[in-house]
Amino acid sequence: MKTLEALEFDNRFARLGDDFSTAIQPKPIENPKLVVVSEAAMALLDLDVAEAQRPEFTEIFSGHKLWDTADSRAMVYSGHQFGSYNPRLGDGRGLLLGEVINDKGEHWDLHLKGAGMTPYSRMGDGRAVLRSSIREFLASEALYALGIPSSRALCVTGSTTEVIRERVETGAMLLRLAQSHIRFGHFEYFYYTQRNDLLEKLGQHVLEAHYPKCLEQPDPYAAFFREVVERNAELIAYWQAYGFCHGVMNTDNMSILGITFDFGPYAFLDDFDAHFICNHSDYSGRYSYSNQVPIAHWNLAALAQALTPRVPVETLKGILELFLPLYEAHYQALMRRRLGLMTEQAADKELIERLLSLMQGSAVDYSLFFRRLGDEVPEQAIAALRNDFVDLAGFDEWSRQYLSRTEQEGGDQPARQERMHAVNPLYVLRNYLAQQAIEQAEAGNYEEVRQLHKVLTRPFEEQPGNDRFAQRPPDWGKHLEISCSS
Repeated sequence: MKTLEALEFDNRFARLGDDFSTAIQPKPIENPKLVVVSEAAMALLDLDVAEAQRPEFTEIFSGHKLWDTADSRAMVYSGHQFGSYNPRLGDGRGLLLGEVINDKGEHWDLHLKGAGMTPYSRMGDGRAVLRSSIREFLASEALYALGIPSSRALCVTGSTTEVIRERVETGAMLLRLAQSHIRFGHFEYFYYTQRNDLLEKLGQHVLEAHYPKCLEQPDPYAAFFREVVERNAELIAYWQAYGFCHGVMNTDNMSILGITFDFGPYAFLDDFDAHFICNHSDYSGRYSYSNQVPIAHWNLAALAQALTPRVPVETLKGILELFLPLYEAHYQALMRRRLGLMTEQAADKELIERLLSLMQGSAVDYSLFFRRLGDEVPEQAIAALRNDFVDLAGFDEWSRQYLSRTEQEGGDQPARQERMHAVNPLYVLRNYLAQQAIEQAEAGNYEEVRQLHKVLTRPFEEQPGNDRFAQRPPDWGKHLEISCSS
């Protein structure tokens, strides 16, 4: 394992030049304290976990120090925000410190959020607050533990720096890891400014650095777009299957790697509600849970538009048409696994849709339903869950169909329980759990954040003594207002 000083940098994106980013140093936060750290994320950089106890660790990730071989840059991009094109966005409060190469030869971006003003801060102050930094840290690591593609989070550093949002809060910095921070909006920026030479340069960088196998294809850019479509189809299927709501699916928040990216007012479903809106600022419900599939398709179309200088429109349209069938196949497979079904049958889609329809309006806890369904033999599990539903006759009919399916597949209960518990989490990052941890952290107590993070790293395993993290939320916890403010 390595020390901080032993990290090796290869800053490929920085070498693209000033047309793609602006060199700028982080602005330190005052009296930094380490709030929480992910040992799993440290391992991606081959960092010894003991390094987190060094003063230098906190100093680096609060903007007070930087490696000599790092090349701190603010990236420029644009994007469609709530459906409207914004011609110039960029890293308004984050900096790409550099790219670290680990022992596997992987490149990992070190991106420091809350690092101060940049040329792209617009009307902002370039800072992040403690609550938003904790929320992104917890979500990144929780999604990873669930098997959902995501950016990662190394640590959160708090401070006494005052930051004004709806109220006076304290500033913080989060160190985010991803193998690329390039977004759909990067391609849009050079396309809409009609700088095709730079669009080509960006495309070549992405192909060489992240999609080298596409260079072996007759049309590398078409192959790249197909990869992005396929990855996003799988990603959104995971979101829908596990009840994750992103909240701000702007094209500048969509990664070209097909990972969950840029966490704001996200939420996991508590009670199932297909129309759930997690972003208090999303007045029209554009980014509601049920809209995430069509919005992902819309965003991919926006990326396709930016690729038209290199790929024929008809080719792009043909690739884009793959998204919905691919999504549906991934989603159905995930939901069958959550129901404990090992085989595929033609009636499965109707079985799944009917269950969700019965859940709607019944205040059925989405995550715990699937977990409890695997706790006992099917008949007993169904009987225990029945009273959660409003339409009892409808649920009884669904139960008969489900029990018929389980009988056809056979197998014993221990194997079924093991199979279902391996994909149905007992512990989910609910907003009220995050809020409780944030409130304690704002008072200077970081133990709840650390404990919650620890529990969420093993979401499928029952952890004695942590029952409080596996409970249905109180009523107040289902109605927290989460906005884009950070």
